[in-house]
Amino acid sequence: MAGKQGYEATLRLRVRPSQKRGGRSAKVIPFHRSEGTTLADYHDAYLEYLRVRHFTESTVVGRQESLRVFLVWAQERELTQPQEITKPILESYQRHLWRYRKKNGKPLGVSTQRGRLGAVKDYFSWLCRQNVLVANPASDLEMPRPQHRLPEQALSENEIESLMNVPDIGDPLGLRDRALYELLYSTGMRRSELVRLKVEDLNQERRTLQIKQGKGRKDRVVPVGQRAMRWMVKYLEDIRPLLLVREDERALFLTSYGETFNADVLSRMVSKSLKTAGIKRNGSCHLLRHTCATHMLEGGADIRYIQQLLGHASLDTTSVYTQVTIQQLRRIHSQTHPAERAR
Repeated sequence: MAGKQGYEATLRLRVRPSQKRGGRSAKVIPFHRSEGTTLADYHDAYLEYLRVRHFTESTVVGRQESLRVFLVWAQERELTQPQEITKPILESYQRHLWRYRKKNGKPLGVSTQRGRLGAVKDYFSWLCRQNVLVANPASDLEMPRPQHRLPEQALSENEIESLMNVPDIGDPLGLRDRALYELLYSTGMRRSELVRLKVEDLNQERRTLQIKQGKGRKDRVVPVGQRAMRWMVKYLEDIRPLLLVREDERALFLTSYGETFNADVLSRMVSKSLKTAGIKRNGSCHLLRHTCATHMLEGGADIRYIQQLLGHASLDTTSVYTQVTIQQLRRIHSQTHPAERAR
């Protein structure tokens, strides 16, 4: 295969320590722990409770990060004991989230605020069930009203082709990226689902992909388009053996270190390719998922099939895509609007 600059460079990088390979490692909470009675001590038991209840690891990690933010805020105010937290204090924390500005100067999204407050509410509810607290200070905490916003505008077919042409297919890593992008666009899967894929999940003969333990721990089988399958076969036959370090590794897509992808690294990779393609649009992996659904709806697919493809539990979740299929609306507008008919 011509040109292996990117691949050959990564061979030298495989000796780097794992903590320097990118991604977002789990953060240890540096909080005061004494006799197992602080907010941080109970936080550890709460996370174990979630795992025992068979919550997904992504949910546990999300709760951990949300609680870490709250515990940092509380400790800065010398609030370390559960009994010290009152409803006014939690309302003060809610105002803090509303006022907070990220490094780029933008506020936290409403969904992020709701997620962080929701984790705190569930945590204190659990403390009450464990008889740590007699009353729940978060029980009457009013959550921010959710925003019902349309998703980011889908990519056009020309933009999709521009994105697909970004990876250098003369380099092993570039061909891998092309296969990965094609699979994301063809199936509309989530990034978390892609990083968990195993080699045996892809059925080349039937051109199907089994997505295991998707959102809500639900399995589903989705079709893989012919174009995406051709790239996948080429990746599996020519590239994956080059990236394989451990013979027992079963992850479908491998990094240059021979490991499974970190979801954050995957998002940054797609986002960078979008910029390289000259596409000025926010988003990364989810934008390809959204584009897949929108293009299929514009092509005449029934929304119930889109629901099955995306793995939505409720049709209400899928129905948002019917609001953004502008091509169909434009066609109906030109056919029915009096001014258009007159023209």
